[in-house]
Amino acid sequence: MRLLKLVPDNTNIGFLRWRNVAVGISVLMIIASFALVAIRGLNFGVDFSGGLMMEVRFEQEARIEELRRTVNSAGAGSASIQTFGDANTVSIRLPLPPGDEAAVQRVVTRVQDAVRAGNPDASFRRTETVSGKVSGELVTAGALAILFAMIGISVYIWFRFEWQFGVGALFALLHDVALTLGFFAVTQYEFDLNIVAAVLTIVGYSLNDTIVVYDRVRENLRKYRKMGMAELLDLSLNETLPRTIVTSLTMIIALATLVAFGGSVLFGFSVAMLLGIGVGTYSSIFIAAPILIWLGVGPGSFLPTESGGEGRLKPKTRSERIGG
Repeated sequence: MRLLKLVPDNTNIGFLRWRNVAVGISVLMIIASFALVAIRGLNFGVDFSGGLMMEVRFEQEARIEELRRTVNSAGAGSASIQTFGDANTVSIRLPLPPGDEAAVQRVVTRVQDAVRAGNPDASFRRTETVSGKVSGELVTAGALAILFAMIGISVYIWFRFEWQFGVGALFALLHDVALTLGFFAVTQYEFDLNIVAAVLTIVGYSLNDTIVVYDRVRENLRKYRKMGMAELLDLSLNETLPRTIVTSLTMIIALATLVAFGGSVLFGFSVAMLLGIGVGTYSSIFIAAPILIWLGVGPGSFLPTESGGEGRLKPKTRSERIGG
């Protein structure tokens, strides 16, 4: 029985021909993403914004404006209401009432009674409360987790390969995180701790893909001393392309299934991961690799250490470069 091959053995795609266009588009998208986050902001969930959130499911399409008037009439404060996952499910956000847990429960009961009075088919699926102090701490902790993960990864690649590889990986990770944040700013999907977990997972996946490419680039730098750098990068990318396609396609199938059938709880995480797999694969090919050229890496730039140690490379001397 013949094995299925998604990528032929003799594949020779000239990825580096498009490096200027690809990186230019990526830089514009990064800038646009940060601008969208600054202007539109993220639709923070209760984890980050604090307050009271209730998820309500109706048998038919929810009437948002009518529901907003109903909730506001319950005297629980100004309500923020939007669909959640599909047209039949909504999330109701309210400010936390002053007082203890009993005061919060009284507000929850009033809102539930008011909604059920006009909508007998209403089903309250979950209720969450987070104080303002806790939400502020979660925002800080989430941002620091993403930042330190990116820096730590870049430092590791710096020591494992060379500083140029660390810079390339860091820019690729910045691209992936920025586009994910920009997507949530545009769609206004709820941004909560699940999405932070998804972003960290995207960082790990993108890094894994980038390291596979970089490791092949390093091997080919030792093997092909006279090959042009663009040609060498194309060779490395084509050699790792079957692994990249199979891994990404497997992840996409699994995540698409979660998006379609995983329900509202996993929807945001699954969408973020699905987007991240796409941009992570793109950045490994069209960003992480071309940056090495602009940072001065070439077949004649490095040689294995004289001690024979694996992994570290050192610059050639002037006479060695002239000699060949």
